[in-house]
Amino acid sequence: MLENCRNARERWGGVSELIDRWLKERQELLVHYCDLSGQEDRTPSEALMAKFVRFCEVLVDYVSAGHFEVYEQLIREAKEFNDGGLELAAKVYPRLAENTEIALDFNDRLDGRALSGDEVKSLFDELSNLGEVLESRFEIEDFLIEHLHNVHADKVLSSV
Repeated sequence: MLENCRNARERWGGVSELIDRWLKERQELLVHYCDLSGQEDRTPSEALMAKFVRFCEVLVDYVSAGHFEVYEQLIREAKEFNDGGLELAAKVYPRLAENTEIALDFNDRLDGRALSGDEVKSLFDELSNLGEVLESRFEIEDFLIEHLHNVHADKVLSSV
């Protein structure tokens, strides 16, 4: 029984911590997004570009953590419990992949060069569209967490 407890903790104990850390990153992303989208002075400046650069750093970190840590762990759980989670993930994942491309394309717009006033205006327009994309992404991610992780919480606890 003690061995089963250890196995369950080793296997799933870190998942909730991983998701919690990732959701904190989401919160940081939203703070940077709100700071930028609420920016009244949209004149190109070093300070404004620094805000965009920081936002993009957090955006790429968040998206990467999702793909290379959280989603992989959720898929691992789905495989382990073999209760339809893999099929669900296969249906949802293409939407996340599209969403990721939009986020990475936004990041690629900032290539370290100074932007003109028109380019900054365009960047703010894209930021607004990105906000809608992120909102959709968060809903999909929450759905996956609910259906691929939280649904197994009782099973994990019962094996502990």
